[in-house]
Amino acid sequence: MQMPTQRLLDVDTSVDRADDPRLDYARTLDRAFVHRESLAEVFVTDTQSLGGDAHAAAAQLPRSHAYFGDHLLSPRLHDPVLLLEACRQVGLAIAHSHYGVPFDHKFVLTTLGVSITRPDRMVVGPLPCALKMLCSVEDKRVKEGRVVGYDCRFRLFVDGAEVGSAVVGLRFKSPESYGKLRLSNRSGAPVPSTATFEFAVAGEAPAPYLVGRGNSDNVVLAGLGTDVDVTSASLRVLPQHPSMFDHAQDHLPGMVLAEAGRQLALNALLETRGASPAKTYPAEIIASFSSFGELEPRTDLLARVVPAEEAGTDVYYTQGGTVEYPTTSDSATGPIPVEVDVRQRDESICRLDIGLVRLPS
Repeated sequence: MQMPTQRLLDVDTSVDRADDPRLDYARTLDRAFVHRESLAEVFVTDTQSLGGDAHAAAAQLPRSHAYFGDHLLSPRLHDPVLLLEACRQVGLAIAHSHYGVPFDHKFVLTTLGVSITRPDRMVVGPLPCALKMLCSVEDKRVKEGRVVGYDCRFRLFVDGAEVGSAVVGLRFKSPESYGKLRLSNRSGAPVPSTATFEFAVAGEAPAPYLVGRGNSDNVVLAGLGTDVDVTSASLRVLPQHPSMFDHAQDHLPGMVLAEAGRQLALNALLETRGASPAKTYPAEIIASFSSFGELEPRTDLLARVVPAEEAGTDVYYTQGGTVEYPTTSDSATGPIPVEVDVRQRDESICRLDIGLVRLPS
């Protein structure tokens, strides 16, 4: 996992952190810029152009949140998925504010990734966390004078320290183009909506602590099981969830698949190595989407903890499978890699590479 992850999360270090203007943390952006219905789900507070395709952005990470804050880690750490959501929101916001993408266009995710190199800087403190993001827009696609897609690569900073990197790949579709794309993918079948679709129960949901959660309302897996070295489950779709389904969708959101992959990876490490999710931090989450996740078919997930001999020389294990978390970005230690395949109708729709770090007791 290490080499592909590194290439995917490479960022343009020429965007120097000293170059960004003073960022505003006083209020969140208009929710329309980040495609949210609820104000409580908006985390970005500012975006500013640094010239060309370089941007700076700010977000405030809450100390408590019913979804992003529902974890068992002690001390409590900010959720990497929350940082990824903040970056995703920046990618949406600058599309509208800096690249002129119309508000009626649909945004399609191609890639999501976050790598936290300083988990020690992610401890939830007495104040909300001020996250600074330096964004480099790459692989910009232009058609007939309009920007129709790009990849956003981020450097992430907390209290002046660089804590990690992220990538968000987006493609922009007009309502007409998006409608044709969805019908084409579905062989002309009508497109459903989570607002009215009734999801079948895929099996019993596991106890939340088995997937690193405290609240069963945030468990997105069902029918959990392990056979030899493969841990499997089906997706438990929660269409009324206020964070994962802030508004109605005609497909499974990429962030939901990323959450399901994270939960399954934590359980896989528990089942195969005895590593408690309460002491395991998902320092890397990389998702590549090959097709839309449709609402009708069952969605299955398969996870495999990559053996040390396959993972590369920069991943090591101590007795009991414990990896001390790195305190600097150039540490010789690395996360334990877990591969997750998300499948519908026996075909892969999403591949996730997740790096889990064991926190010291």
